[in-house]
Amino acid sequence: MRRGITFPDHVGLMPRRSGGVRVLVVDDYPDAADSMAMLLRLGGYDVDVAVDGMAALQQARVKPPDIVLLDISMPGMSGYEVARKLRAMFQNKVRLVAITAHGFEEDRQRCLAAGFDLHLVKPADPSAVENLVRTR
Repeated sequence: MRRGITFPDHVGLMPRRSGGVRVLVVDDYPDAADSMAMLLRLGGYDVDVAVDGMAALQQARVKPPDIVLLDISMPGMSGYEVARKLRAMFQNKVRLVAITAHGFEEDRQRCLAAGFDLHLVKPADPSAVENLVRTR
């Protein structure tokens, strides 16, 4: 008889195959970025983190992402500007998701106008984010 604790896969603690989806998480709060990245890595995704707009653009050039989870309010280069630049670099080959504290309808419209595909309000539901990444 085997000893020790085992968890069935349905508990959700075992890494799942992600199909090679590359995710870039961009947030100027390292704890928020790292937490989101950790959750996605547990799901088996290939995740990189950037804490400002310039780092996000550099990372995207080196390792093009399939999906970018991007904060809006960052010092230096805003998420809107990063989204416009990423959209110019990758056209529709990347899914851009705003994850922001800005939750009014005009904020959502501004995100869409900047090139985002989706707008989520913080705190974003981790299962909803994982579902968005999985169905990219």
